[in-house]
Amino acid sequence: MREQQLPVWADPSVSPADLDAQGVSRRGLLRGAGLFGTAFALGAAGSLAAPAVASADSRHYGGDDPRLAYLVGDHHIHTVYSHDAKYTFSQLAAAGATYGLDWMVFTEHSNFGHADFGAALEHREILKARAENPRQLIFQGLEWYIPAAEHCTVFTTPGPHEVDLLTRFESAYDGKLLGYTDGSVGGANTARNEAHAVEAIKWLAEQRRTGYVDDVLVLANHPLRLGIDSPHEMRAWRDAAPEIMIGMEGAPGAQGAAIPGWRGATSMRGEYENKPSAQSWPGYPAEAYLTYGGFDWSTATVGGLWDAMLAEGRLFSITTNSDAHRIVFDTWRNGDWPAGQNFDNTGKLPDPVNTDTPQPGSDFWPGQFSRTHVGVTRYGYRAVMAGLRAGRVWLDHGHLLDGLDVRVKRDRDHVRGVTLGGRLRVRKGEKLTLTVTVTTASRPNPQGILPELAHVDVIRGAVRGPVTDRDAWKAPDTKVVHTEDVSGRKGTYTLRIPITAGDESFYVRLRGSDGNRNGTGYLGASVDPHGPIPHEPGDGDPWKDTWFYSNPVFIDVG
Repeated sequence: MREQQLPVWADPSVSPADLDAQGVSRRGLLRGAGLFGTAFALGAAGSLAAPAVASADSRHYGGDDPRLAYLVGDHHIHTVYSHDAKYTFSQLAAAGATYGLDWMVFTEHSNFGHADFGAALEHREILKARAENPRQLIFQGLEWYIPAAEHCTVFTTPGPHEVDLLTRFESAYDGKLLGYTDGSVGGANTARNEAHAVEAIKWLAEQRRTGYVDDVLVLANHPLRLGIDSPHEMRAWRDAAPEIMIGMEGAPGAQGAAIPGWRGATSMRGEYENKPSAQSWPGYPAEAYLTYGGFDWSTATVGGLWDAMLAEGRLFSITTNSDAHRIVFDTWRNGDWPAGQNFDNTGKLPDPVNTDTPQPGSDFWPGQFSRTHVGVTRYGYRAVMAGLRAGRVWLDHGHLLDGLDVRVKRDRDHVRGVTLGGRLRVRKGEKLTLTVTVTTASRPNPQGILPELAHVDVIRGAVRGPVTDRDAWKAPDTKVVHTEDVSGRKGTYTLRIPITAGDESFYVRLRGSDGNRNGTGYLGASVDPHGPIPHEPGDGDPWKDTWFYSNPVFIDVG
């Protein structure tokens, strides 16, 4: 891989206003769809009003779905207000604009410096970044150290209480700050710590219910990186408030961690370079600690943990993001501390300094490689959060696709059909059509490669309801049921795939790739004959192995 030059927008002396012509956004698409209204205000309401969305537990059966436009975003980004990152808000927001992001969530690590000082200071810079980048929706969030487990993104709508909500939450519920880190099997404090995580999510739900904030969402980050997010914990978080705890990173950030010759011979994409520890849940196999085509094992394994949760008939979304801390081939370093200052007594690192020499890093700029696409019915902060909650989500790496639209409908109906995250009620034996409209990449990605989609896989799984074993991580009735070879197809085209409803409810989800690297899935060829596979340590060029995934559509038979 060739070395990348530091982009102009990484220079804090360059005004974001000078970058408008370089940015790529869906503003024109939103106008064309009638979804982009007048300028929005960040008052007490937080954004333009968005339609009410049913909770993740409801059984709202759709027919004709609303018109959607997809906004591209990243919910996991770190700045100088995280102890281990190095960029300013302005640098990162300008980068996101250049790479076409419509929405971003800044998620600083919890620690005492952040809780005591950083969060309030950070908010002033977020307000500045919002003013400098009026095309972008910029959320303030937090990377929560989950008691007894790993990390979560927590974020809320802009409004008068956004900082207060996050700092109160951090002080009362952060596992690192409280010392509630033990999650080992049989640990003296494990049960208490796991219960505290559940209470934390319930507390967030209460703040939304009472109107203290308009909205708040939680997503688990890099769930299998350390193997400490057990299946029963993930189910407990979801069940505590499914309208708040909506999903997990299907693919982690740090996708540049294994660029050949960059970080070392043992490096892996996502920095998934760990072995089981005393804190790890012992039911995970050793293979769970790797990424597959850059995706977390829980997502990449057909019939694995994600499918086991979907097989309960409850939506649990996936996302992807940059987890930006230190960008590959970037030439900036952290600035020097003034005498007597440190992170604990300031809550902020010194601003970065350019060295003109590439520095260590694993991450890409927001939007450069990883993108989460959220279907919205209008433009605004609440609309993005409503789209995430509804599950209208698909994701890609390497700018593999320009667009994706997925619908399921009865053959006898003359409507567009139910889209991602939705539910359709049908009768046993009824004939259905899965319609997949693909818009292929129309220009080279940030690496100078014009991506080409090679195949689209349809994955189908039976819905059996809640499990008895809360640590079950297999869905034995989920498999790839259809593969469409789309090599060489360009522009926008539509696949129409017939489906027949059987005796029981089910779901379908999609996956596809550039076709460069695949092999037998973890649960065997009869389940997944050509799924993503791990790369060799130290040899994981991410641009040569790119995939897209979609959320499911549920079909309830009865």
